[in-house]
Amino acid sequence: MIDTSAFQGKRAAYYTLGCKLNFSETSTFGKMLEDMGVRTVQRGEKADICLINTCSVTEVADRKCRQAIRRMVKENPGSFMVVTGCYAQLEPEKISKIDGVDLVLGSNEKAHLIDYLSNAWSGLGDKVVAYHTEKTKDIKSFAPSCSRGNRTRYWLKVQDGCNYYCTYCTIPFARGNSRNPTIASLVEQARRAAAEGGKEIVLTGVNIGDFGRTTGESFLDLVKALDNIKDVERYRISSLEPDLISDELIDYCAQSRAFMPHFHIPLQSGSDTVLKLMRRHYDTALFREKILKIKERMPDAFIGVDVMVGCRGETPESFEETYQLLSELPVTQLHVFPYSERPGTAALKIPYVVNDKDKKERSQRLLELSDQKTKDFYSLYINKEMEVLFEKAGKGKAMHGFTPNYVRVELPASLASDDYDNQIIKVRLGDFNHDKSALRVTSL
Repeated sequence: MIDTSAFQGKRAAYYTLGCKLNFSETSTFGKMLEDMGVRTVQRGEKADICLINTCSVTEVADRKCRQAIRRMVKENPGSFMVVTGCYAQLEPEKISKIDGVDLVLGSNEKAHLIDYLSNAWSGLGDKVVAYHTEKTKDIKSFAPSCSRGNRTRYWLKVQDGCNYYCTYCTIPFARGNSRNPTIASLVEQARRAAAEGGKEIVLTGVNIGDFGRTTGESFLDLVKALDNIKDVERYRISSLEPDLISDELIDYCAQSRAFMPHFHIPLQSGSDTVLKLMRRHYDTALFREKILKIKERMPDAFIGVDVMVGCRGETPESFEETYQLLSELPVTQLHVFPYSERPGTAALKIPYVVNDKDKKERSQRLLELSDQKTKDFYSLYINKEMEVLFEKAGKGKAMHGFTPNYVRVELPASLASDDYDNQIIKVRLGDFNHDKSALRVTSL
């Protein structure tokens, strides 16, 4: 039994880098500490405990993690500094040497964060504890997470780790092999979220389509079970590998009560040559087939796509293949990010290297294509009535929310009300807002 008395009345600050999965985990850590009597700091307050959940998807991410740690130490002198997440798993010794860091937890250990924190806080642990003794194959713990933090939507962690080992990626080394809890446990977490007032839940993980390796279940089984929870009005699937999107899943989502017409599908490259160098598990023909199948069954579906620019082996001709494929397909938005060299990855053996100038130019072309595709998609809904889940806004500011198919909507401050927070309301959409990032509401 953990003695929580030492934590009563303490204040904590949280900082998350990286993906939605990290945000979900940080929110859950915050809820655990709140249950122990720790409250989140308010603006201008100094924290007694700081928790930084790190990312290591790129070299830039690593640098941002180090900067965030040093900034948190400077802003909260004397606080107990905890660092966890992917960068903590990959570089625990380096992080432990940063002045002010007290506790470093790898991927296996963060599932027991409260135990480690309590021991270190009470002086039972070392001043700096770097836990990175497990090899990747031995990272087996699963830290459940279903939380919304200070946001409107809940994030439900349904899976962790990855077995794909793409040549450019360090995430399997940081999070271990694919694993998941039972469907029954996830259904119970979703029910609790609904009881707390949650109307929308986002399913998140590292490779969620791979769900079931641990329990012998399937992702489609999970989707069907969650769809039966009548108190949850909306679900979104955060990201699905193309080779794990079955036609049965697409057909089910097309007629689902609560799963929204919204998909996020990583492509990474539109060149079959580059996909082979990446050791991806699909080719462009399969990717095209899945996109067209989704749009056939769900014409209104929003489809986001991850694209990596400038990876080793991406010749100018390969990039043009990527650009052409994405130009032709009815995708909605591109998440574009430049390739970053990662120590220890197989990609370093690929001889063709793209310079930074070409990476920047290629990224810009794809971002411009993305902007046009998103605007074209949004334009289809001008002057239409749609149901929007609104999110809380600052006093005197416009509220924002999303339609079922993820069109971002802005409700002018003159029409906004705190009563609309976390409410699904039918509205009429007008034209774009000032920065073209959303459609304005013209009437409720």
